[in-house]
Amino acid sequence: MPQALGLGVMVTVVILVWFFFNTIKILKQYERGVIFTLGKVAQEGGVKGPGMIILIPGIQKMVRVGLRTVTMDVPSQDVITKDNVTVKVSAVAYFRVIDPRKAIVEVEDFYYATSLIAQTTLRSILGQNMLDDLLSNREAINAELQKVIDLQTEPWGVKVTTVEVKNVDLPAEMQRAIAIQAQAERERRAKIIHAEGELQASAKLGEAAAVISKNPIALQLRYLQTLTEIGTEKNTTIVFPLPIDLISAFQKMLEKKD
Repeated sequence: MPQALGLGVMVTVVILVWFFFNTIKILKQYERGVIFTLGKVAQEGGVKGPGMIILIPGIQKMVRVGLRTVTMDVPSQDVITKDNVTVKVSAVAYFRVIDPRKAIVEVEDFYYATSLIAQTTLRSILGQNMLDDLLSNREAINAELQKVIDLQTEPWGVKVTTVEVKNVDLPAEMQRAIAIQAQAERERRAKIIHAEGELQASAKLGEAAAVISKNPIALQLRYLQTLTEIGTEKNTTIVFPLPIDLISAFQKMLEKKD
């Protein structure tokens, strides 16, 4: 009799434990539970949480769905750009579930489905752009990727908030070509800056010549200043520049003697 009583107590405890784990569910703040009653999800009251949820064992079943933003790495894809350059491109997508019922009922695995949509869209959108746009116009491309992927995942209750292109791996020959192009561009800019400096300097020299022509004594003062600057340097040979008018007068004297 005591053995039968002990066995009965043990069976009762097992039933209570089973009842507890299959009846009472605790959902965290970022979780929701999609409730299936006899295999169906009610339009109203089919999604519950957070907090404690009580289920009817054998009749109701709950599927947990997280509402936090998910970071998903889009695997590297081989993309042929509009100008026929083959590159490897990888990206990252951020999305979250906004409708738990659709995320469970409308698609088998919303994470896997979103990943595949992101991969195919990445190849499609980037294939419509030139290589230069892919390298320099990232913001517009990211915005277009986010818009297209979000439109396709909307029926699943998934909201894609951000898509960012991470890496663009170029072929070795293309990297060399871009490096040569960048070097040529830097040289072009340097020549333009040098030419602009020469133009400005010539303009200032013209202004200085105009001032000196109106006041000849300014030339003599400049001459003395130049001699002073030469004298302060440690030179073994000093060349004294002579005014042009003085040389001209001396040349005329020699011509008269001849």
